[in-house]
Amino acid sequence: MNLIIDVGNTSVKFAIFKDSELSYKSTADLIDFDRTLGNIFNEFSEIEQAIISSVGNFNKGHLENLKHKVNVIELSNQVKLPFKNQYTTPNTLGADRIALVSASVEKFPNQNVLIIDAGTCITYDFVNKDNTYLGGAISPGIRLRYKSLHDLTANLPLLETEQPTDITGNSTQNSIHSGVIFGIIKEIDGVIDTYLQNYPGLTVILTGGDTKFLSNQLKNSIFANSNFLLEGLNFILEYNL
Repeated sequence: MNLIIDVGNTSVKFAIFKDSELSYKSTADLIDFDRTLGNIFNEFSEIEQAIISSVGNFNKGHLENLKHKVNVIELSNQVKLPFKNQYTTPNTLGADRIALVSASVEKFPNQNVLIIDAGTCITYDFVNKDNTYLGGAISPGIRLRYKSLHDLTANLPLLETEQPTDITGNSTQNSIHSGVIFGIIKEIDGVIDTYLQNYPGLTVILTGGDTKFLSNQLKNSIFANSNFLLEGLNFILEYNL
């Protein structure tokens, strides 16, 4: 039984995999890490090993607490990975992107795959049919775009995410919704189209917190999988045993 921990900027995702199948998933605030971890170990006494991925500021005390309970792999570019990495700055490649590429290699071996992670940022990661990671792109996500319009201008309001009904906004609020949402949809479809020109038959994965909101609005065919990162972390853990 494997414990998977994905640490974000303010929250943590916990998952349990048994025989490569996801059997448990929860999310907690970062400040509740130790309490949540204790509850998980009380409920799942068969946990044998764990992997932790962090893209935020993770308290080392939390990590030491985890190490007292089970053998732990800390995900970094130093860990043995199931793909060849041609990123020219491997030390700056985020743990989340490493996990997503690993998941693509496991689920879609020897295929050209574009992984789109729609969260705080939108990341694009491409791995070719030779299981070689070539890189990708990083773009502001939905909430980041709304927040930037508010924070970096004098008069634009901070709005909650909302699906626009028309590309032509008839008010300031509707114009913001149109610019943010249609802008992201056109961006994602445009990136996919560009890759398809060079890699016909490309497999496209959409994952991340905004998967459900975006998946039905894209014109291109995609596989939507909100658990793709967790599956990648579990694969890396198994790959290193």
